[in-house]
Formats: sequence, structure tokens, C-alpha cells
Amino acid sequence: MRIAILGTGALGCVFAARLAAVAEVWMLGGWAEGVAAVQSRGVTVHEPGGGATRAHVPARSDPAEAPPADFALVLVKSYQTPRAAAWTAQILAPDGLAVTLQNGLDNGSKLAAAIGAERVALGVTYTGATLLGPGEARLAAIQPTVIGAARGVERLAALLNAGGLAASITDAIAGRLWGKAVANAAINPLTALWRVPNGELLASAERRGLLAALAREAAAVAQAAEITLPFDDPVAYVESVCRATAANRSSMLQDVSAGRPTEIDSINGILIAEGARLGVPTPVNEAVWRLVRGLAG
Repeated sequence: MRIAILGTGALGCVFAARLAAVAEVWMLGGWAEGVAAVQSRGVTVHEPGGGATRAHVPARSDPAEAPPADFALVLVKSYQTPRAAAWTAQILAPDGLAVTLQNGLDNGSKLAAAIGAERVALGVTYTGATLLGPGEARLAAIQPTVIGAARGVERLAALLNAGGLAASITDAIAGRLWGKAVANAAINPLTALWRVPNGELLASAERRGLLAALAREAAAVAQAAEITLPFDDPVAYVESVCRATAANRSSMLQDVSAGRPTEIDSINGILIAEGARLGVPTPVNEAVWRLVRGLAG
């Protein structure tokens, strides 16, 4: 079984290192330093309990140089999805399946436009990792990966589980996607603006109040969209995520710290647009969306 991983960032490294033990893995990415590092040294993932997992996998920056893949795991930043979708169309076998495990609510439609909806599965991963350098990441913890039911997805889930990546399949993936979107919309921009790890968002009443406001707005948009969220209380859920991932530096904080573009448009921006379409006010989300966008100058 051949799996192409699109993305050479933190999660791309984690999934490549774990899956290399149970499948043929290829990595594809547009980050030249990341691709070069994997080609020369392989992938290194520092484990939470100490030690490291290392794997040597082929890496390419040109999809024409990769063989057809049975599965394509899309792990790039949301603003890179159009290119990843075009690359997926080139490398995915005719009966292959592409799975997006990205942040944001608009990645599946972009993949479907390139390869057809019947060849796309939506997924969510709660695993967190920090990129330490090209080809090297620190794993915070293996958390569940949930994939929507689709043709052939059982084989991928079996490989993920064999690689220790705790995967399951659901018929209610929309609720999972929106549930993570609620958490991301509340946690990611605040950690990026205040430059703090997740747990610090609970450090004061002022921080908790803004966190709660963002979560409530996001949940209200989901409710208006007739999405059944996997929790009853969005504030309690988001606070529980902060506690469970207290030491984690969110992906948006990592991006801001490194001077990279953020996924703010696919996280809070999508919620704002959906809220406007459905008649749900999202003033707090709009405020932080503008603040994070303003960080780019």
C-alpha cells in the first residue's frame, strides 16, 4: 500500500514517521528545505516520553516524480490547498482516495473540485506537534484521528492504527469538523495574538471571557447551519481542550512566531462568512480575524 503525504510540516513528519513502518510512504511538499532534509536525513519525530522515531522516506517537490498513490493524506496549511489539490490529481491512483486532515472548513470542496467528490474523504486529527526544523518535529501527544465514511477508508484506518495513530471512522464527520472549528476559532487566534501556549488562555477572567465569546459565536453559526456538534457546551469544551493541551503551541502561534502566513481565513474567516450568510452575528470573531490579519503588516 502506497501513501502520499502532502506536506512536510510538523504533522506531515509525524504521520510519515509512523506510517513508514506499515506502508510505502512518499512525502510531497513545496518547502525546499523540508524536502531536502527528508531526502538527506529522513524524518525525525521526538516522542513525548523521550527518544525519537526516525524513518527514511522518499520526498519530492515535483508530483511528476512520485508514483501513483493508493491514498493521499493532505496535511498542508489551508492556504496551500489549491496547489495540494492539483498535485493530488496528478499522483492519486484512479481508484485512490484523498483524505484531508487539515484545519478549516473549506479544504474538502477544493479537493473535490480537482479530483471529484467521490475520491475525497474529510477527516479531523487532534494530534499536536511542533516543527523543530526541516524534517524534524516534536510530538505533543497522539490524539484521535477521525475520518468520514468513504469507499476504501477502512484500509487507511487500519494502516493508521497499525502505525499507532489511533484512527476511527464516522458517519457524522460534519459535526467533528465543526467541533474542531469551534475550538480552533477560539484558541488559535488568541494564542497567536498573546504569544502564549493553550493553557495560558485560562489564566485570567479576561482571557477566559474572550475565549468563551469566540466559542459561543462559532457554535451559534454551526447551530444555524444545522450541524450537530459533538458537545453540548462549547465553552466547557474549548476550556477542556485548553487544559488537555496546556503546553501546546497552536499551529497559528507557530506560524506567527516564524513569520509565516496563518490559516486565519479558513478558520475564523469562514465562520464570519457563514455567519453572514445565515444571519448570525460574529463580531468577536471578526475582531480577532482583523487583528491576526493585521500582524502581517
